[in-house]
Amino acid sequence: MPKSPEPRPAWWARGPHAQTIWGRYGRSTRLVIYERELLPTPDGDDLVIDHLNGPAGAPRVVVLHGLEGSSHAVYVQGLARGLAGAGMSVSVLNFRSCALDPATGKRVPPRRPRLYHSGETRDLDLLVETLAGRDPRAPLCAVGFSLGGNVLLKWLGEQGARSRVEAAATISVPYDLMAASRHLERGFSRVYVSHFLKQLKRKAADVLARFPGETEHINGDRIRFAQTFYAFDDSATAPMNGFKSATDYYRKSSALRFLSDIEVPTLCLNAEDDPFLPREVLRAARDAASEDVKLTTIPWGGHASFAMGSWPWRARYWAEERVVSWLAERPA
Repeated sequence: MPKSPEPRPAWWARGPHAQTIWGRYGRSTRLVIYERELLPTPDGDDLVIDHLNGPAGAPRVVVLHGLEGSSHAVYVQGLARGLAGAGMSVSVLNFRSCALDPATGKRVPPRRPRLYHSGETRDLDLLVETLAGRDPRAPLCAVGFSLGGNVLLKWLGEQGARSRVEAAATISVPYDLMAASRHLERGFSRVYVSHFLKQLKRKAADVLARFPGETEHINGDRIRFAQTFYAFDDSATAPMNGFKSATDYYRKSSALRFLSDIEVPTLCLNAEDDPFLPREVLRAARDAASEDVKLTTIPWGGHASFAMGSWPWRARYWAEERVVSWLAERPA
């Protein structure tokens, strides 16, 4: 058989930052229509799950979005549409505080004094167990983007051979949270940090205002003046989730620690020019991965984009297409 041509970046989105920005803002926001479910959690909150249901008994793919994304993020919708087109069902887990209210377009706030983070796997475990119990005959798979991919890889490592998920894939996982955090403190990447911190600080302030009795140990001034991910995680994420510090949070939550324990077929896709992480992290991830993990990198793609095609209105996305085809090849 002739060898497939090497993927090439779109000429209109050359370079890591053009790719990254296009991948978040250059696509339609109305690619799919979901069915929403509220799944109660043991701590008195609800997980917002958005489903795209296929034929009865079809493989179901759990999708996890990236930092400050949601089921309505354009990359999630693009993947969901591709999976549905291949005959699969999709269930998107909106991390706590990330789901969009369809009536207002605003984020749905959590009912407990906590936010999501890169190492929170209990909510994913609840969703997987729920879906597996509803239809034991339907194969379960999972895909995670960026932060959601880190959550997925950590969960897979924790589960080992017990995993209810039969195959998984990730796109643009940072793997080493400390290395990624420090890398984002340099150059143009600080623009991304500034953008995300505005949203994260608003969410943290809202939690402190609504739950004053349960957040007395958190210093709101430190959160407000944080200028880096490390400073925010040290002042908000860590104390809100029982970690001693940002360093403790990064050490315990980085997917790099869990890659060797994964025992289901897992495809990990990354760009070497990803502005969210240093290239040496990819080498470390490859060295740490178990035999069940296939880590594939290409020179371009930015962060969670991989846009290609002749014209913007006919764009295609290499990583999403690769994930769909790889999952479709899994035995039923």
